[in-house]
Amino acid sequence: MLTNNYISMDKTLGLYIQEHLVKWGISAENALIFKVFIVLLLILLLAYLANFITRRILLAYIKRLIRKSQNQWDDLLIEKGVLRRLANFAPVLVFYFTIPQTLANMPKLVAGIQKGLEVIMLLLGVFVVDAVINLLHGAYQRIPMSREKSIKGYIQVLKILVYLIGFILVLSLLLGESPLVFLGGLSAMAAVLMFVFKDTILGFVAGIQLSANNMVRIGDWIEMPGKNADGTVIEITLNTVKVQNWDKTISQFPTYALVSESFINWRGMEESEGRRIKRSVYIDLKSVKFCTPEMLEKFRKVQILHEYIDKKEKELNSYNETHGIDNSILMNGRRQTNLGVFRHYVTEYLKRHPKIHNEMTFLVRHLQPTERGIPIEIFVFSREKSWPVYESIQADIFDHILAVVPEFGLRVFQNPTGDDFRMIGVKDAASLPQKE
Repeated sequence: MLTNNYISMDKTLGLYIQEHLVKWGISAENALIFKVFIVLLLILLLAYLANFITRRILLAYIKRLIRKSQNQWDDLLIEKGVLRRLANFAPVLVFYFTIPQTLANMPKLVAGIQKGLEVIMLLLGVFVVDAVINLLHGAYQRIPMSREKSIKGYIQVLKILVYLIGFILVLSLLLGESPLVFLGGLSAMAAVLMFVFKDTILGFVAGIQLSANNMVRIGDWIEMPGKNADGTVIEITLNTVKVQNWDKTISQFPTYALVSESFINWRGMEESEGRRIKRSVYIDLKSVKFCTPEMLEKFRKVQILHEYIDKKEKELNSYNETHGIDNSILMNGRRQTNLGVFRHYVTEYLKRHPKIHNEMTFLVRHLQPTERGIPIEIFVFSREKSWPVYESIQADIFDHILAVVPEFGLRVFQNPTGDDFRMIGVKDAASLPQKE
């Protein structure tokens, strides 16, 4: 009905323009050609006006209303381009409904042009749906749950489906076939599609597992040596995961690698009350010995050891007296060692340290002796979890421990260096008889 009305309008308008052109001395054939160009110019002008009114007046007015609104959610209509993409329909609709006026005598050409315009409008509709999906994703990112569960992978799957449906509808429109025909063809190509979209399918399944099991979130610190990743997760998409390493480089790897390969997630540490310090000091075995009375007297002057030394001496003396131990030989009975006193000193020092969490796992222990000596392992938790502060606390603790080791008559083991071998050569040379 609308098309017939436009054609009748074209006959009236076209005849009017053509008659005036003939009156101005233009031949009937040229007047027909000029008429087409004039009507085209009028359509272009009308499309420009529709675009101008839609974007510069209507859209600008709606944007002002949105910015004045106290509601923050409607701002997404502007940020995600929903309104801007809707405005693209205005000039296309003008062409769609007015082109028959220009080519009224060419119905086949008009039908072809209108079909092309229908394809354009269909694509514009797909872009609008894409913008609406972005809007929904943006709205989700504004709620607290988004920090724990990323839905970007699902959003990408939804977009793929939208564009796939749009592609099928465009083919259906151009070829004049039912969309069900193409859907049937897609089912026949399922094996090929699964091969082509293998990573996408694996990523989608992995995304569901990661989300359901709460394995990784945006902002988590993960360590994945196999992918050279050690840093913060900044993006999880359908196909890839991006990790910003501590040296500011970016590592990217397939999403399904988080399910098929092992990795360390440090979120538990960040959410706990402390961060673990686990490090050993290797003591030279040859420096371990029983404490002499002089050493015990020296250790009594250390504030955090005074009570321990007295209590331990009473306990050992009582034991030795009860069992009739001959104290003339140190191997008889029980004796304090410089290593045992040192271990207790480290324990008390850490208990009094304001940055060490005493209510979490707290160990100062011997490990299995090795060719490098006996390891005294410190296994405690720092109250501070920030990496720079944590490293500073750890360094201060071990600076102090390494400095006090000699005070207990102990030596920290260290492999011989060039200077050590040079000193051996000097001593050997000095021991040789000198020629007169």
